[in-house]
Amino acid sequence: MSNPVEEGKRLAAYRAVDEYIKPEHKVIGIGSGSTVVYVVQRILERPELKHLVYIPTSFQSKLLIIEGGLTLGSVEQYPVIDVTIDGADEVDSQLNAIKGGGACQFQEKVVAEAAKKFVIVADYRKKSKILGTQWLKGVPIEVVPLTYQSVINSLLNKLSLQPQEVALRMAVNKAGPVVTDNGNFVIDAHFGPIEDPASLLKEIKLLTGVYEVGLFCNMAEVAFFGEADGSVDVLKA
Repeated sequence: MSNPVEEGKRLAAYRAVDEYIKPEHKVIGIGSGSTVVYVVQRILERPELKHLVYIPTSFQSKLLIIEGGLTLGSVEQYPVIDVTIDGADEVDSQLNAIKGGGACQFQEKVVAEAAKKFVIVADYRKKSKILGTQWLKGVPIEVVPLTYQSVINSLLNKLSLQPQEVALRMAVNKAGPVVTDNGNFVIDAHFGPIEDPASLLKEIKLLTGVYEVGLFCNMAEVAFFGEADGSVDVLKA
């Protein structure tokens, strides 16, 4: 693999699986994104992990589980998960994360919160000291469709954003907005550097119409970052 970023993702994912998924576990959460492809790849290379139940966070991870011939489960069936491994769009030095670039933040958060251990895998480009300094597309906010304009107004008036800092996410290959797996819309809101992600999360969550926010605070136990030189940097909470 000549691409150092992809090699870094692969090494981080393999190490996360090897260190955190054990044959004695019962239920594993599988996140979304490009790095998670390597997580499933590593699971399939380890026959002793084939008997576990795997819970997806998105259509993408559901397909990876089914196509790999693994046992598919749901949070309704298994409300307690041993370990969830997921990617992230940005991770700060306290292991707070921005997620939802792929518009799956609600399912990702449900599966992460159900887990006894939440593990992040990413490449070095996702690592920052303060959220909002590397991922510049904004914090993803999933909203009930009929409230999207009122939520935008609240972000402008109550959270003091400028009009150019708030956008309804539009679909790429169809006319109109991105629609999540829950039938909702996504607003991307640019707050600049986020000094206190947990407080911001609470403020946004309280806005009527907000379904979920792509800020994951005080949840991850460890993050594995694939470095450009092929090494893996491990940060613990």
